Amino acid sequence: MIRIVADSTNDLPQEIINKFGIETVPLFINFGDQGYLDQVEISRKEFYERMIDADPLPTTATPGVDMFQRAYSKLVDEGANQILSIHISESLSATVNVARTAAKQFDTAPVTIYDSRQLSLGMGYLVMAAAEAAQENETMENIIARLDELNSRTYVFAALETLDYLQRSGRMSGVVARLGNILRVKPILKMHEGDPTGERVRTYSRAISRLLQLARELGNFERLDLVHTNAPSKAEHLQEISRDLFPPGIEPLSVDVTPALGANIGPGVVGFSCIKAK
Repeated sequence: MIRIVADSTNDLPQEIINKFGIETVPLFINFGDQGYLDQVEISRKEFYERMIDADPLPTTATPGVDMFQRAYSKLVDEGANQILSIHISESLSATVNVARTAAKQFDTAPVTIYDSRQLSLGMGYLVMAAAEAAQENETMENIIARLDELNSRTYVFAALETLDYLQRSGRMSGVVARLGNILRVKPILKMHEGDPTGERVRTYSRAISRLLQLARELGNFERLDLVHTNAPSKAEHLQEISRDLFPPGIEPLSVDVTPALGANIGPGVVGFSCIKAK
């Protein structure tokens, strides 16, 4: 039996995590010298409330090798004889490399590490697909092939309120350097197959128009969902003006992005996560 491990940046709703028995390893959220386990010791609501007045701004840290090994051991105790461990893109975080170290040192059952080359719900799609395939008793080889194909059609793009949080976090420094530091710029962050890129527009309305344009350029969707950082009203507005883009019969998710990502991109972000139709 293959079981799935993911880190807490996957942004899948808890009911999906529970349905498929996905084991989640939390990242750390640090306010000053106080560390919290993402979504275990600090909720999304509490994080974004504290972030407003935080000085210094919160930071994030990867789980330790021991945390991954405990997750792997738990699944073996529950009957797993193979484990697939899926994580946020290596271009954004060292998490997947820590998981690789843990897997090499874990000798109770074979552990396959998969770099999602995505973030947030883009990674969540892959985690859910892997869990579904595992329940269908697919082989590890077939699951990986399914994820690779799905990955090629998975995109996340979102409008940020400001570059400040990316600059201070040091994440995606190459993207920040290309965007420059222009007053009142509204950065658009894009992620596809492990390549974080960015654009800049001058106003929020132009940023929203650009998100719609990017979605329309991709064509039809297998899935189209909304992501935001403590900005549900923005997500509702984006959904309202893009209703023609959503595939029929599938209720879109609207996901408040995990603090482990929110700490690096800031509040007020809104955008799309999607799987392009075949």
